[in-house]
Amino acid sequence: MGWKDAPNVLFIANTLCHKPAAAAQAARVVNAFKKQSLEGVFSMQRRKFLHTAGVGGAAAVTAGTLAAPAIAQSMPELKWRLASSFPKSLDTIYGAGEYFAKRVAALTDNKFQIRVFAAGEIVPGLQVVDAVQNETVECGHTASYYYVGKDPTYAFGTAVPFGLNSRMQNAWMFFGGGMELMNDFYKKANIYGLPCGNTGAQMGGWFRKEIKAPSDFNGLKFRIGGYAGRVLQKLGCVPQQIAGGDIYPALEKGTIDAAEWVGPYDDEKLGFQKVAQFYYYPGWWEGSAMLHNFINVDKWNALTPTYKSVVRIASEMANTWMQSKYDAVNPAALKRLVAAGTKLTPFSTPVLEACLNAALELYHEVSATNADFKKVYDSMTAFRGDQYLWWQVAEYSNDTFLIRNRTKV
Repeated sequence: MGWKDAPNVLFIANTLCHKPAAAAQAARVVNAFKKQSLEGVFSMQRRKFLHTAGVGGAAAVTAGTLAAPAIAQSMPELKWRLASSFPKSLDTIYGAGEYFAKRVAALTDNKFQIRVFAAGEIVPGLQVVDAVQNETVECGHTASYYYVGKDPTYAFGTAVPFGLNSRMQNAWMFFGGGMELMNDFYKKANIYGLPCGNTGAQMGGWFRKEIKAPSDFNGLKFRIGGYAGRVLQKLGCVPQQIAGGDIYPALEKGTIDAAEWVGPYDDEKLGFQKVAQFYYYPGWWEGSAMLHNFINVDKWNALTPTYKSVVRIASEMANTWMQSKYDAVNPAALKRLVAAGTKLTPFSTPVLEACLNAALELYHEVSATNADFKKVYDSMTAFRGDQYLWWQVAEYSNDTFLIRNRTKV
C-alpha cells in the first residue's frame, strides 16, 4: 500500500469515525500518509520497504536516510498508561486493550505509546474508573456496567438485561445517539468513553444445581456483573460482584453457588467446568457486552485533533477485532466443554419470563427517580423496537431458515 491508496484509507477513516468533525480529523492523518508511504506509518522496517518497493534507484537510499513519516515529524511524543479490568490469561478480552495500544503506536510511528497493565498491576480490576478519574492512569479498558454501584446508568455502556444485541449496540452507539448520551453522562465523572470491544451474546453461567423454576434463584449466591444482579435480587438471588480472576476460587470453595463470565472460550480457560456441572443459556442479561476505553477528560482534551482521530480509529479497530475473535473461537470451545461432560441446558420459558418481568419492574422503578437513567433507557428501547422490526424481516428469517436446514448446507 502506498500514497496512491490514501483515498481508500480516508474512506475507511470516515466510515470508522462516523461524525463529520472526526472524519475531518482523520483526513489530516491521511494527508500525512500521502507525503510518505504507509509502510512508514505502520513502522515497517526500512530495509524491507526498500526491498519490496521496487522503485528505481531506491537501493541508493539507506535505511538511515529514509525520512520519518510526516505524521511522526509533526506530532509530540506521548506515553500513557492504560489500566485493564482483566487478567492477561484472557487473551481476547484483555487482548483487545493490547490490540488498541499497538494500533495507536503503529499509526503514529511509536510517537504515541500506551502501556497496558492487567488487573491488579496498578489498581484492582473493578477500580479502573476511579484510577482514570483521579489521573492515576490516563485511560482504562473496562466494562461500564461494573460501576452501577455509582449510578445504574453506567449499565447502558455495556449491557442491560433484555437489551440490545451487539450489532444493535454498535448501531445505537454510533448512529442512534447512544455515544452522545453516554458521554454526557460520563463527563460528570471526568471520563470520556469510546467503544473498544464486545463479547457478543453471552452464556447464562455455571451452576452447581439445576435451575428449573424461578424459585430456584431464591438464596442462590451468584457471581453476576452489572445491572442483572439487581434484577435477580427480585427473585431472591444474592448477587456477588467478583473480578474475573477471582471467580474460580470462589466457586471452587463454595463461597458462591454459581457464576457467569463471558462464553465458552473464556469460561474454559478459567476452568469453571471443573467445579460446576450445569452450563445455562442464554445470558439474557447480556445480549451483547460492550467494553470501553475510558479516558480522563483533561487528557482527552489535551490531545491534538490528529491524535484524537488515531485513538478513535484504533478503538474501533479493537471493537471489531474482539468480537470477531470470540465468534471464531467460541464454537470449538463449546464442543470441547460438552464432550468433556458439561451439561448444556437452556433456561426454561417460565424462568425467562420471570426474569423479564423483574427487569421491567426495576427499569420503571429506577426511571422514576433517576433522570439520566430514564433518558438513556428511553433512547435504547425506542431504538431496539425499530431494530427488531428490521431484523425479523431480514436477519432472523434468513438465519432461522438456515439453522433448520443446516444439515443440508
